[in-house]
Amino acid sequence: MDRAELSILVQSVVEPYLLDGPRQYDRAEVVRKSGVPQELSGRLWLALGFAADPDGTAIEYTDADVAAARDFRSLDALSATDARRQSAAVRTMGQSMARLAEWQVDLVVEEIINRIASITAQDPELDPQRVAMEATDEVVTTLQRLQAYAWRRHLAAALARSLGSDGAGESVRDLAVGFADMVGYTRLTRHLDRDELSDLLETFETVTTGAITANGGWVIKNVGDEVMFAAETAGVGARIALDIQTAAADRTERGESDATTMPELRVGLAYGQVLQRFGDLYGSTVNIAARLTGVARPGTVLIDDGAATQLSGQSEFAMRHLRSVRVRGISRLRSHVLRRNGRGRYAADS
Repeated sequence: MDRAELSILVQSVVEPYLLDGPRQYDRAEVVRKSGVPQELSGRLWLALGFAADPDGTAIEYTDADVAAARDFRSLDALSATDARRQSAAVRTMGQSMARLAEWQVDLVVEEIINRIASITAQDPELDPQRVAMEATDEVVTTLQRLQAYAWRRHLAAALARSLGSDGAGESVRDLAVGFADMVGYTRLTRHLDRDELSDLLETFETVTTGAITANGGWVIKNVGDEVMFAAETAGVGARIALDIQTAAADRTERGESDATTMPELRVGLAYGQVLQRFGDLYGSTVNIAARLTGVARPGTVLIDDGAATQLSGQSEFAMRHLRSVRVRGISRLRSHVLRRNGRGRYAADS
């Protein structure tokens, strides 16, 4: 069986397996079986990012869809809140899962096809449909276990961070917020092929994520040439920012990267109140951090007054005040160049 035939076989098996059964219900039947009103279930379906046939009598729902509607109804924190927050929470979940699925699809298909090919090579007489089903079950089950493990670990960390905050989905907190981006990324990408661009992004994410997680911060999101991160204190945020620059410089010095594959980085950090909403951060502190990143010189870290006040008196850091600058949305942006005193490890924040 060649690869094209294997792809067709996998496609015929994977959808009913992933949907946990055949499509057998229309909208009215989902409402009757789940007990969730059609207006609510329809809104949630769209918020999750799933396409809906305009014909309400179309058979496109499975037992898993009915069970999901029941599960939603059982979560009082979701089902009892207003429609706006319901949609926002479900939309965030849907967007996160869609992005994860888009990333995983090639990996899943390749792994299933490789397993089918390996099994059938040993015994060509086996039923291809059965082999494909077994391979799919093995791959998806293993991936589900890994995802559940990672999710539970991240949930435990997020719960620890949120203790004492106000609200399950939205809260206002004092946090350090930072951005790091690559200098000249747009110009550089014009000269890179697909593999070189992939290597560049992988190197950037390795450098930044390593510094962020090692110091106890967390990644908010990666967007192309930029990463946004957060930390509980200005001290932790400052260590992350400085370690990002150190790690990037060390890679270049060791010859692991050059000006073509790993440009210099800029980092901006601000400290103050933020709105934390479904895993993302909003507010003037976030805007200031982003603006600082935009005006920072390559290889440097700029911080705002809020972070500078918090770091004042901490001997591990050195700051140099700069003149105010005018940036989009802020008439006078005060900034400070952040450096470290010495190269030893840091004492914990008090």
